[in-house]
Amino acid sequence: MKLDTSPEALAQDVLGRPFDELDPEERAVLHRVSAGEVIGLDADERAAAKMTVGDRMADKVAAVGGSWAFIGGFMLVLFAWMVVNSRVLESLGLHPFDAYPYIFLNLMLSMLAAIQAPIIMMSQNRQAKKDRVAARHDYEVNLRTTIELLRLHRKIDRVLTRLGHIEGTGSSERDHHE
Repeated sequence: MKLDTSPEALAQDVLGRPFDELDPEERAVLHRVSAGEVIGLDADERAAAKMTVGDRMADKVAAVGGSWAFIGGFMLVLFAWMVVNSRVLESLGLHPFDAYPYIFLNLMLSMLAAIQAPIIMMSQNRQAKKDRVAARHDYEVNLRTTIELLRLHRKIDRVLTRLGHIEGTGSSERDHHE
């Protein structure tokens, strides 16, 4: 006796719902299970395959700009800037090129923030997209695993029934005794 492994039969048999009532992800999983397809690339591999040069640069800028090393180094640069442009150096005969209130420094910081913020946001948006892809992938893996386990459970029940080890009891009755 050959089992019907069409997506429609699997939907009714395993999930207990008509195929038409399933969402698109569930339908796609049932099509792949019935065809015997193996799951493809995971979310990170899919994202890496589609990365552009701009995506890689945004990720690197976000990794550097969002680190404690960057913050510490930037604090040192700011402190050095203020020392170099302070009146302390005037006593040594040096003239500051950006004296207090450090207008040029403010301009540089504003430009850095104006450039860095959107780049970091691009990287965060890409990460959120990768997270959504990973969640869909995890859902598909879990659904496929559940479907395959249920199919195997039913096959074992049929084999045991044929061998006479189960005499008219369903799996639900046996499960209550275990």
